[in-house]
Amino acid sequence: MKEPLRSAFRFRKAPFVLLLAFIASSAYGWTVRYKEQFYELYHVHYNRYPDDTMENIHWLEQALKADFANPLYALALIENEAQWEKYRYLFMMHVNLKMIEQYLQLGSKWDKRVAYFYNAPWKEQNLESLETAEKCYRTALAYWDDARSWAAKAGEKRFRFMNLERAQFWEDEALRVEEGGLDYARIVARELARLEAVRAKFRAMDERTY
Repeated sequence: MKEPLRSAFRFRKAPFVLLLAFIASSAYGWTVRYKEQFYELYHVHYNRYPDDTMENIHWLEQALKADFANPLYALALIENEAQWEKYRYLFMMHVNLKMIEQYLQLGSKWDKRVAYFYNAPWKEQNLESLETAEKCYRTALAYWDDARSWAAKAGEKRFRFMNLERAQFWEDEALRVEEGGLDYARIVARELARLEAVRAKFRAMDERTY
């Protein structure tokens, strides 16, 4: 399930997406249609406001849906069909991992890591905020199986001694996923367990006391 946040942002997403499409077409002077083009619209924001994160999620979603550009315009040096195949696997893995990162960032904006006693008067608002954070975390988890699947394909025996120039970071990511050094299932499970403990404390509060 990768759509739980749509209703939460429905009131703003339509004009937001239209604006993004206009900016993309105006700023770059051509139609953005390929995975690589959408991926290059993704960028790291210094302040990481929720709207910034939603913007990145939009571009990454489009990158997952779009077609690949000609290998000549790939983000790695492609010299043969085997390299082209591995590149596609690595690209899809990497974008799914980025989707996970973005949803975790988004969730952190609504997460209440500590249930302070003086927040009791705003108990319901805090519980609503935790619910939004949980939806973000569960959405992040939904991309993990895809990321693992693409990493496994990129790690097949026939690709073992093939390293793509300009994509070494993706190669490293795939190895970390394969060997368990990068395990978002464990990370998200830890966040959800902590969130549930905070939620329990808020639910136990009596907002009339303060």
